[in-house]
Amino acid sequence: MKLVRKLAGTGAALALAATGLAVTAAPAQAASYNGACGAGYRVIDQLRVGGTGTGTAYLTYNNGWNCVVTVSDTPGKRDWMVASIALSKNGDWIDDEGYYTKYAGPVYVYAPNACIDWGGTVGYKGMTWLEWNDHCG
Repeated sequence: MKLVRKLAGTGAALALAATGLAVTAAPAQAASYNGACGAGYRVIDQLRVGGTGTGTAYLTYNNGWNCVVTVSDTPGKRDWMVASIALSKNGDWIDDEGYYTKYAGPVYVYAPNACIDWGGTVGYKGMTWLEWNDHCG
């Protein structure tokens, strides 16, 4: 289930997200998982994200630990990026956000046999929107 979580912004950003413009079409060359979560983590889901830039948020898993990394499609270009994760039951988000040239994250949560919310964004300087999904397992 895809939802939109507002991190910061204005009414104009809300209008953009409500019309579905927060998610962009995949570019000719999409990002790929970079292994930033560490050894033993495998990708279990991914989500195309975008704002003024585009990228992919990756959800990875290893022995009860979930990890999220958001990778830019244009490495080397400094852009606002966010990687985010939370246990669904408490909604306490763990975020890594800032101006990066390659990726945001990794961020981790221990959640064996529990549901999590996760996602990320690339772009929307000053009007950051996080595209996120839930995952149970």
